[in-house]
Amino acid sequence: MQFSLQVSGVYDDVLDAARWAEERGLASVALPDHYLMSLNPDQAAEVPAPDGFIQLAGLARDTERIGLSVIVSPITFRHPAVLAKMAVTIDRMSGGRFALGIGTGWLDKEHEVFGLPYPDMSTRFAMLEDALAYVRAMLAEEPTGHTGEFFTLEPFGISPRPIGPVPLIVGGTGRVKTPRLAGRYADEYNAYPAPPDVFRSKVATARDAAAAAGRDPDELLISSSGGVLAASTRAEYEDMLAARASEADMTIDELEAYFDHRQTPRGTYEQVAEILADMEAAGMRRFYLQLGADFDRPRTAELLDALAG
Repeated sequence: MQFSLQVSGVYDDVLDAARWAEERGLASVALPDHYLMSLNPDQAAEVPAPDGFIQLAGLARDTERIGLSVIVSPITFRHPAVLAKMAVTIDRMSGGRFALGIGTGWLDKEHEVFGLPYPDMSTRFAMLEDALAYVRAMLAEEPTGHTGEFFTLEPFGISPRPIGPVPLIVGGTGRVKTPRLAGRYADEYNAYPAPPDVFRSKVATARDAAAAAGRDPDELLISSSGGVLAASTRAEYEDMLAARASEADMTIDELEAYFDHRQTPRGTYEQVAEILADMEAAGMRRFYLQLGADFDRPRTAELLDALAG
């Protein structure tokens, strides 16, 4: 199983994190695409939410080997032509290391704050499928064009072309529509952690959709991402949990309930390794550790070493 980082923060911190990940030989570094990173009005002004694509263009020039991706860009933010153009540009700037992630969008508040249109979920899924077909057509070696409900592309020669295939990532928490779209259009399906039976079902849905579309389901990279809270002993974990609860102004029970809802892998290193092993048995091949870009390097290195066995 491969490990990647998904980080957020100001550029200097993101670059430092990416170079650290590159030195450790991690598979990739991913950035989110959000215009708000805190929903608390008292904290939002203190929590940076830079433009992820511009930061990734910087990383394309300031790193050498590590894969780069956005997980994932809401289709509500940009027309798919803009997404594809940015993807090709970063692909070329990075020497072919960029993967484009697209999703429906889910954060109501950032749309409200910035006055961005936010259709209902059914419409956003329809927009996402239309956009994925559009981007596939735009990145195709030969102009094919696309005519959809929301987006239209003429079969016209477009330059520059990417250095190589730009992998598409589809990610989200949905149990049916998201994996179906990933299987039909994507190169990577990023499925958020879920109970084992749910995770297996989503992976199966994605692979079945790939086969139905005439694609090789074994070529679909299954990944997941999330925060991890782990320590070498149970006592250390409990101390860490108490400290995290205090930082969040929550009781330990409230924080545990929050982690339960998000299916956060947590406990001792051995317990977290077992959780990830179950996901790997279901098909997961890559896990993105979600961290702030100013994360504790020594502790994260210890975690990665422990999980690598």
